[in-house]
Amino acid sequence: MKTKLLFPAVAGALLAFSGPSFADVAVQAATDLNVRAGPGPQYPVVGVIGAGQATTLRGCLESSKWCSVADSGGDGWVYSDYLVGDFGGQQVVLSARPADSGVIVVDPPAAAADVVIDGTTGAIVAGEAMPAIEPPMEVRTYVTDHRIEPVYLDGEVVVGAGLPDTVELTEIPDSEYRYVYVNGQPVLVEPSTRRVVYVMR
Repeated sequence: MKTKLLFPAVAGALLAFSGPSFADVAVQAATDLNVRAGPGPQYPVVGVIGAGQATTLRGCLESSKWCSVADSGGDGWVYSDYLVGDFGGQQVVLSARPADSGVIVVDPPAAAADVVIDGTTGAIVAGEAMPAIEPPMEVRTYVTDHRIEPVYLDGEVVVGAGLPDTVELTEIPDSEYRYVYVNGQPVLVEPSTRRVVYVMR
């Protein structure tokens, strides 16, 4: 199911761009991808770009994988490992784009200094996009009813991504999967591979 890119009106005022005006770039999500209120995993999720859905790239932070995107509903921030665009006639993952790609460097929102987390315990390992499982309702209910303290990792949580060994996985009764709250979102994980198999939105 394709999900529309949704943003609340409050997200519209988050960006401050530097440099001259520029042409926006069309990009596409390689998998269902969170859109956040700011450039980092500590910011709340304000929308989702569905796998294969196009959006408009406004620019990226310097020396960072966080980029700004825009839709008719507003602006938000996404992790560029999961966006694909046409650069030099080839479809390229945004974080691996050529240096002369023309993507504009943007400034972080002023609110970025106000959002602090205790630190990260590692980084999410980018993985191949894969179909999500469809867990039974009792599994989803258990995970939401038994909330645990979230861990914050560099990167974005998507289906197929791997979690570092430093992240403790919690058992679910009568289930082959484990769960953890990553960057504020509950996810199901296959314990043998430590790959995310489902993101609860």
